[in-house]
Amino acid sequence: MESVAWDVMYKSMHASDAQAMRADRRATLRRIGGFARPHRRRIIIFLVLSIITAVLTVVTPLLAGRVVNLINSESPSAGREIVVLALLIALIAVAEAAASIGTRWLSSNIGEGLIFDLRRAVFDHVQRMPVAFFTRTRTGALVSRLNNDVIGAQRAFSDTLSGVVSNVVTLVLTLGVMFAISWQITILALILLPVFVIPARRMGRRMAGLARESADHNARMSTQMTERFSAPGATLVKLFGRPAIESKEFGDRADAVRDIGVRQAMLQSYFYTALMLVSALALALVYGLGGWLAVHQHLSAGAVVSLALLLTRMYAPLTALANARVEVMSALVSFERVFEVLDLPPLIVDRPDAREVPNIGTGVAVRFDDVSFAYPAADKVSLASLEEVAQLDSRESGAVLHGVDLDVPAGSMVALVGSSGAGKSTIASLATRLYDVDEGSVSLNGVDVRDLTAESMHRTVGLVTQDGHLFHDTVAANLRLARPDAADEDLWAALRRARLEDLIRSLPNGLDTVVGERGYRLSGGERQRLTIARLLLARPSVVILDEATAHLDSTSEAAVSEALAEALAGRTSLVIAHRLSTVRAADEIVVLEAGRVVERGDHQTLLASGGRYAELYRTQFAGPAPAGAPDVVA
Repeated sequence: MESVAWDVMYKSMHASDAQAMRADRRATLRRIGGFARPHRRRIIIFLVLSIITAVLTVVTPLLAGRVVNLINSESPSAGREIVVLALLIALIAVAEAAASIGTRWLSSNIGEGLIFDLRRAVFDHVQRMPVAFFTRTRTGALVSRLNNDVIGAQRAFSDTLSGVVSNVVTLVLTLGVMFAISWQITILALILLPVFVIPARRMGRRMAGLARESADHNARMSTQMTERFSAPGATLVKLFGRPAIESKEFGDRADAVRDIGVRQAMLQSYFYTALMLVSALALALVYGLGGWLAVHQHLSAGAVVSLALLLTRMYAPLTALANARVEVMSALVSFERVFEVLDLPPLIVDRPDAREVPNIGTGVAVRFDDVSFAYPAADKVSLASLEEVAQLDSRESGAVLHGVDLDVPAGSMVALVGSSGAGKSTIASLATRLYDVDEGSVSLNGVDVRDLTAESMHRTVGLVTQDGHLFHDTVAANLRLARPDAADEDLWAALRRARLEDLIRSLPNGLDTVVGERGYRLSGGERQRLTIARLLLARPSVVILDEATAHLDSTSEAAVSEALAEALAGRTSLVIAHRLSTVRAADEIVVLEAGRVVERGDHQTLLASGGRYAELYRTQFAGPAPAGAPDVVA
């Protein structure tokens, strides 16, 4: 009894899993239909052409059978009729070829259009994801969704869509005509049909599983290549002497992909070989039984020929449809992986009534009012498959900020100092709305940033980090990220103010010089000044400097500081500083420790109070730091 109970429970659980899987597949098909809706006019034309092609496919065997009957007849006009039928068969062949090309063109356009829309949707959606998504996600795995998975879906639709409809219509018409000619032979031929259907269903499931496994391994390969082929990644591998180990790891992943490819190829080969064998056996049955009936005057010779030709026309669509099922199952896996990314909601979205930052012309004041914040849990911002883990951590991180109050009046400079991990860079992220606060509010000119449009926020607030990022593009293209319509004169003016004009003019290609990935063809100080030039070109009302001079030598720091003076002139500024010497002129210095404001005031007042700021100042300027002294790096 117990074993029976377990058996029933096992079957019921698997039945529910199968039902859930079918429901998911139906939902996926509905979403694909949503992407196909804009192409419905072409789809209708495609369906009409497919039906025409199917009808022409069935007509030719009937005409061929008529020719055979005329050859065996003694009619005096048989020769003339045979020539007419031959010409008609030739015209049908030309029409069939033209219709086939037309359907192929339409299916390719429909398939490519679907993929274009899907790829744009994924790209735009990913751009709206929070920074936490990118800090957790493996870049190669994400790129694989837009490349390998989308291409997998594209190949299935471009190659399969053109045949599915015409093959279905061809199959129905062929069976109808065959039943009309000889229902006995048709039924015997259909006895072998389960040999097609059953393997196709099982093959589809197995191929879908292999497709998903292959996609996962391809994503891992893409991740490794993306990380190791970047300039810092390649440098790290070389410095630690790991090329052989990296090669082995990549080889293991590539070997898994190769093995799956071989298994897929062999499964398809077994399947197609079995289909061709069954088709040949069915053809032998038609010739044997049909020939016997023809000899005994129960069937004409032309009817036997027509049945044989129709049978080949029937099993060809069956083979194609069986293959289509395998392709579609693989495509559904690709679509499901892409939709998985689309279903991850962005954390930062504009409210329906969002407005622009008010009164920018008179300056912009920034205020933090009782702000508390903790970075979101992994399951809110990422996907397990993109991190290559079994399950995402749903635990919330500890609070980073606790009840922070901070005022940066319009046109003033406020500096943030404190130990590493005190929350200084988190404040910069909240001020630029890379994240939203958990409690309290961040406001610009008295308006909560959550009530402002992202576009106006980005125009108003500019951020310079300690590692100014540059794309692998020209100097001009990197600058025009701030203002796409900027003229060359504007670019030179920004470079001049950033103390970089002479260097760029000395380069052989000037503004058209490619800076390399992440700007690695430039020195650290040159990269930083180029990002400051980009900021000057954007002309934001609020400038946030997050360790903008960190990791620079004295000469580079002096050049960058001159450029920063240009960037900060007349603007509201929030400066996160590593070197306390750079914040002496701030209107107010705010000291953060463990996410709380512990001190505030100007340089002299804080030194005189002998508190945490004075301790940090002495650590930097009174000689070597004592053992156990806190790190001051942001």
